[in-house]
Amino acid sequence: MSSPLPAAEIRIEVPMTASPADPTTALTAALRRVIPADRVRTAGPGYASARALWNGAVTARPRVIVHCLGPADVQAGIRAAREAGVPLSVRGGGHGWAGSALADGGLTLDLSGMRQVEVDPRSRTARVAGGATADDVVGAAQAYGLVAATGTVGTVGMAGLALGGGYGPLSGRLGLAVDSVLSVDVVLADGSSVTADAEHEPELFWAVRGGGGNFGAVTGMRLRLHEIPALLSGMVMYPATQADSVLAGLADHVPGAGAPDELTVQSGFVAGPDGSPVVFVAPTWCGEAEAGERAMAPLTRLGDPLLAQLGPTTLAESLAGTDAMFPAGRHVEITTRTLPGLTPEIRAALVTGGGTLTSPLSALSLHSLHGAATRVPAADTAFGQRAPHLMAEIIAIWEPDDPAPARHRSWAHEVSRALEPHALPGGYANLLPPEAADQAAHAYGANGARLLAAKRRFDPDAVFHAIPLPGPPRAAR
Repeated sequence: MSSPLPAAEIRIEVPMTASPADPTTALTAALRRVIPADRVRTAGPGYASARALWNGAVTARPRVIVHCLGPADVQAGIRAAREAGVPLSVRGGGHGWAGSALADGGLTLDLSGMRQVEVDPRSRTARVAGGATADDVVGAAQAYGLVAATGTVGTVGMAGLALGGGYGPLSGRLGLAVDSVLSVDVVLADGSSVTADAEHEPELFWAVRGGGGNFGAVTGMRLRLHEIPALLSGMVMYPATQADSVLAGLADHVPGAGAPDELTVQSGFVAGPDGSPVVFVAPTWCGEAEAGERAMAPLTRLGDPLLAQLGPTTLAESLAGTDAMFPAGRHVEITTRTLPGLTPEIRAALVTGGGTLTSPLSALSLHSLHGAATRVPAADTAFGQRAPHLMAEIIAIWEPDDPAPARHRSWAHEVSRALEPHALPGGYANLLPPEAADQAAHAYGANGARLLAAKRRFDPDAVFHAIPLPGPPRAAR
């Protein structure tokens, strides 16, 4: 349903007499006529806070950052950026590693002031503002004995996560995060605001569910929440010397192997307490507790575990554990591949990559798509890869003062290249950088042409840039 604000409330004109040498002044002055001056930021603590992303390696500097408190601020910011002819970006949780949240030399709309979550326990739904994090949604749902389909990190923005796909610990039973999106509130490039769902603006609704924020600024969503009998999770670690046999044993618990929907297993390599690589297996069960204990027990017998801690938990506790491992501010480079399973060739590449971590902060993680997530027809959303698979997330992380960052970046890309011959085409768009045109061309499967048609329809001037779409590569970061 379309609901544009009156034009008088959102129309902004940047004076044509402004000095070309000082476009920031003109843009700032125009914004401050409709938005309180303290929320139109070009410097100071508020500006620095909004510019600080999870990946501390991002150096982009917007001319202006607008601290938005509602859709009207977003509308005003979009019109201002277009009038001034400057790049525009939308910052939600600020967790996208490639830095698309910041418009270098342009205007960034900071949605961190829009984190409201309203739960309706009777309908098991939540209305989620555009800047809410996964933690915000999980906490609000938990108060009513409900859970949300999220990723594995609590500080990530819920809109960015869900609209790009959203692999998570409950995906086998609940589907991807995108599968729980019931409607989205979007401000389009002309400043108009629409609510898109299955009956209203259905093509926009289709496109944003997988195509992310490439069509407008998402100021809110309505999400389906879920009730589960019990949640069990934890961590099992094995020596790197047992990596191949552990991964071979995991073949019975990964996509395509008939694992129950209730069991979703994340696995891979991290640094152990002494800094050397170890294999980790992190299962999550959402179902009857006794059945979960039986289903997870074999995962503690894949080798001789260094650690095996499994038991009841909450989703909030599970996300907090991941956040503690990967805090904000470090420097990050991520590559990704979509793997059909744990074949001997893939295991060999993973064992080599996981055994050669160049930093004790880095990780190689495998996320599972199986069960409920595979039963959504590929044409129902823009997210294009619904066949059972593993999404490999190759995460190079190092401290900002590391004297040799190139070696960490090289490791991530070398692991990706080693997996490429055995991987499915494309990759997880939420993790691809803007220059990864070769993978973006196949990331949406058969949905690519339809997605580009939606881009031309809803954002013909390419005002919005979020996760990569098929097409020519954008400039490298």
